[in-house]
Amino acid sequence: MNATRRLFLQQTGALSLLTGAGAPLALNLMAAGNAAAQTATDYRAIVCLFLFGGNDAYNMVLPTDTASWNAYSTTRNQAPDPISLLPPGTVPVPAAAVGSPQRLGGVLPIAPTTPQGRSFALHPLLGTLQTMFDTDKRLAIVPNIGPLIRPTTKAQYGQAAHPKPARLFSHNDQQSTWQALAPEGATTGWGGRMADLLASQNTRAVFTAVSATGGTVWLSGANVRQYQVSPSGAIRLGANTSGQVYGSTVVADTLNRMAGTARGTHVFQADLAAVAQRSIDAELLLRTTLRAASDAAVGTPPSGTAAYNPNTDPKLLYANPLTGANAFNALAQQLQVVARMVDAGLNGSTGAKRQIFFVSLGGFDTHDFQNRNQADLMARLAHAMRYFDTALGNLNARGNVTLFTASDFGRTFTSNGDGTDHGWGSHHFVMGGAVKGGDLYGRFPTLATKNTNNNNFDGSADQLGNGALLPSTSVDQLGATLGRWFGLSDAQLLDVFPNLANWDAGARNLGFLTA
Repeated sequence: MNATRRLFLQQTGALSLLTGAGAPLALNLMAAGNAAAQTATDYRAIVCLFLFGGNDAYNMVLPTDTASWNAYSTTRNQAPDPISLLPPGTVPVPAAAVGSPQRLGGVLPIAPTTPQGRSFALHPLLGTLQTMFDTDKRLAIVPNIGPLIRPTTKAQYGQAAHPKPARLFSHNDQQSTWQALAPEGATTGWGGRMADLLASQNTRAVFTAVSATGGTVWLSGANVRQYQVSPSGAIRLGANTSGQVYGSTVVADTLNRMAGTARGTHVFQADLAAVAQRSIDAELLLRTTLRAASDAAVGTPPSGTAAYNPNTDPKLLYANPLTGANAFNALAQQLQVVARMVDAGLNGSTGAKRQIFFVSLGGFDTHDFQNRNQADLMARLAHAMRYFDTALGNLNARGNVTLFTASDFGRTFTSNGDGTDHGWGSHHFVMGGAVKGGDLYGRFPTLATKNTNNNNFDGSADQLGNGALLPSTSVDQLGATLGRWFGLSDAQLLDVFPNLANWDAGARNLGFLTA
């Protein structure tokens, strides 16, 4: 039986368990044009952790060799609030201003397996990620990555005829380009396109593409539609966990029947009713199969008769560097529900063999007050990623899940006085038990000081105006590396990432994942 036929039968048969008698038009057409990889015998998941606003990766992963550090500290030591972090070994000054480089202390050295003749460090608040990189070897770094149409040199960037991504430096457009390889208005993302090819492996395809943070184009396929959960679990439509509305199961049953039944013959009415029924049935399934958030593997069981409260769960609290107190980390809670979904996939409860997830953290548009704001964001990011790694370890799922970070763009090397402006290339993390951690995958850029006459960085082939990075690695290469691990063939990867054909075959897999 070919993959298209198999997926069609799942959508009209097994998926009817989650859609009622009449599946939505989009689901009934879900099999059209599908070509899945061979049926998987294992479980695998990919998690996109999107940093909305454009993360300043110059202050997240830093080269510390003499030439690079001199260029960095010279360029970023701009009044009135310099954003240049301090060298490794610098002792923190507790009395210094909150979030200031002096208060944070020196950057944290890391030791890549292939250091490219240089030395490197992480932001002072990424200590848990330093351990995951150097000791655990479950964290890798992809330097200077961003959207590209084809490999591009600095000279080619200046040529009007050379193809470049549309609407560079625009938040909405570059968020979309990272997720969909096209600017705002794109309707399918590369995660969703991978899901289209793999949905036939899931007996309940509704759980193929899952967002814990609202709608996103990255999860949208031509056929697969994303399923949204709240950070606490499945979203209920009407009835409570006891199957009641106003204390009555009759009212609940009536509400569910009304929501899941079309009132007329119009195709849109039928589609809306079937989507509602899908949500009702999916929530009912997850209600009875998801591990509780208070389970010791992913949370902290409450004492006595107290109800579980994620806002006070010690595992979901991080040390806020601005207040000095522990605070709730919403990103960790998003990853908590992903861990619970992964657990249900591993034990077969959701019938999923291949899943993609989307979580996010906002606030990275640091034009102002970068020292304070990014310090807090780095603390949240490090805590949430370590929490997720620990939870996956408790679930024996580390080798089944790969998480990667993404963002609108990197930022300028120059400072505007207390922040940075929109850039292009950026550095990103990849984390998981299948990741060949402790190394850099891609060439780390050369840093230079600016030409004071034109604000260009003539001493670097990697830096454009204001020191924005010209990417040397493409999003397509990152996605293709993940897709290969997921089970897609070379031909399928070229369907998902059309621009991939512009790279030599040997450069399409970045190599950070085991087979």
